[in-house]
Formats: sequence, structure tokens, C-alpha cells
Amino acid sequence: MSKRVADQADGLRRLLANTPTRVIAIAGMSRGDGATTTAMNLAAALVHQGKDVSLIDEQDADDASAASVWGVDVPGMAAECGVEVRPPPHPPCDPRTLRHGGVVLIDAALDDEGRLSPLAQQADELVLVLQSNAPSITAAYAGIKRLHYAHGLMQIRLLVNRASGAVEAQKIMTNLANTGSRYLAVSLEPAGWVRADAHHADARRLGRTVVEAFPASPASMDFRRIAVDVLGWPWRAPARGARANGHAKNDSRIAMPAPRALHMPSAAAA
Repeated sequence: MSKRVADQADGLRRLLANTPTRVIAIAGMSRGDGATTTAMNLAAALVHQGKDVSLIDEQDADDASAASVWGVDVPGMAAECGVEVRPPPHPPCDPRTLRHGGVVLIDAALDDEGRLSPLAQQADELVLVLQSNAPSITAAYAGIKRLHYAHGLMQIRLLVNRASGAVEAQKIMTNLANTGSRYLAVSLEPAGWVRADAHHADARRLGRTVVEAFPASPASMDFRRIAVDVLGWPWRAPARGARANGHAKNDSRIAMPAPRALHMPSAAAA
């Protein structure tokens, strides 16, 4: 290896060593919205993108939790797809200390009043999962109001699950974004959409996600597209006056405003 190539390789290693950890909290207003399934599939899709991924499982230890589906019974153990599954740290800490670089996803559990955990409050982004039906959309808007008033959130990303296609998802996103901007001064931005897909049930019986078990399925392709988009989301600075250790009361990354134009992929791009 020439000295020039060696210097380039060393420079690349230093660059990767300084790559910050992206933290994303994923939540749903009701159990049937598919937030856990979304977190698992997005985690698997990000691994396919070459990222080191940790999934913090805040859900109760039941058959529907990420750890139960993947059969991970040892804290910090990696699922077959390569995603490291962790329980919430006690006491709560800055999730960026759990992984140097890569992505930390939090399958966020809301309390009885619809508030985020101290851990999830420190995420760079909050992705709210909803379905394309009236009860789920109504519950999502009510949850957005609670989150806004509880945490001062000024930006939330929306992911429409089990959608019929881009047109339906775009309509839901646009209506919610307009309502949130008009009445709550909250920027509601798209995280993407996932088509309804019967392969989810088959994958669950196999103890895997559709991204792992059925890579050519519609939902798998949608999750992989979202994973690519996630890696391109702009980085946002911590809240003003925040302490470096992440324990300050106003050190909530997801409370930072960063309004941008609403954009959804066209049906042809799906």
C-alpha cells in the first residue's frame, strides 16, 4: 500500500470515528398503529445500509415487543439481522453514550398522560406512526397536542403505516401539517409511508421483520426507502443553553424547530 493510500485510509478512519450518533424516537398513539413493527423494520433496513444500529426497547416484555419477536433475551444482544437490542438504561442517560456513531432507535413507550420518557425526549427526531383511518388520525392529532404542550415540541415527523399508496399518505400528511401549523405552531414533516402488506404477519410468525424475511415485498421496499431518507435528514443543534451531558431540563433535541417544506414522494417513485 502506498503512503498516499495509507494516508487516505487513515483520514477516512478518523472521519468515521468522529461521526455523531443519530437518535430517533418512534412512537404511536395506540398499540395497533405499528410503532414497534416500524422501529424493528427501520432498524433492519438501516443495517442493510451499512449502519451500526441499536434499538432501545421501552415496551413491556410481551409477545409484541422487539426483544420477544426477535428472541433476544440478553440485554445488548444482537438480533440475527445485526440490530443490537437494549432495554432502557437505568438511570436514564444520554442515548448517544450507548453507541459511538451509527443510529440509536428508541421504541418509545408513552406514559398514561401521553408523555415521552426522559430517554426519548433526548432524541434528535420524533417519528409518530399512524394508520390511514379516522380513529388513528384523530388519536395522532390528540397525541401531537399532548406532546407539544408537555415537551414544547415544535417539530414531529409523521409516518403513515398501512397506506394504500402515496396519494392517500400525502393527503393525510398535508391535512395534519396544515392543522398543526395553524392551531399548534408545530411543524409536522413527513417521515415516509409504508404500504399495507400481508407479509407482516408471515414475517412475525418467523420471528423476523419483512425487511429480513421478504426483501422484495412492498412494505420492505418502503422501509428501505425510508432508511435512505433518514440518513439524509438534516442534523439539528441542541436546544439553546443545553449542557453537554444531556441532562439539562431544556436539552431536548426534539424540541428544536426546523420547519421545512412538506414533501412526499410521487406515486411513480414508489
